[in-house]
Amino acid sequence: MVLAGLALAGCHGTASLTTQQAEGKDLYQVRCAHCHADNDLGLKKPPPNLDRVFDQPVLPSGAPATDENVKRVVLSGKGMMPSFAGRFTEEQMAALLAYLHTNLR
Repeated sequence: MVLAGLALAGCHGTASLTTQQAEGKDLYQVRCAHCHADNDLGLKKPPPNLDRVFDQPVLPSGAPATDENVKRVVLSGKGMMPSFAGRFTEEQMAALLAYLHTNLR
């Protein structure tokens, strides 16, 4: 019984993520979560929650939910979201996308 509980707990932790996904999780928590999960800026129109963003056929903007479209929004900005161009390396962007594909576990 205890082992089953530990196994289930591990399913949602960093231990079940690949190295790339874990790096993406760290990036998400530092650069994205304060708006997209916590809305700690108190924005009147909270940014969309990105949990399960790739489970939907389209992004909140209506664009197809693809890596390329998410990358474009992150790097170019959209609406109130600022551009993050120059703030992510290609490897970091790939890690962030890999993490978003985990449904934020």
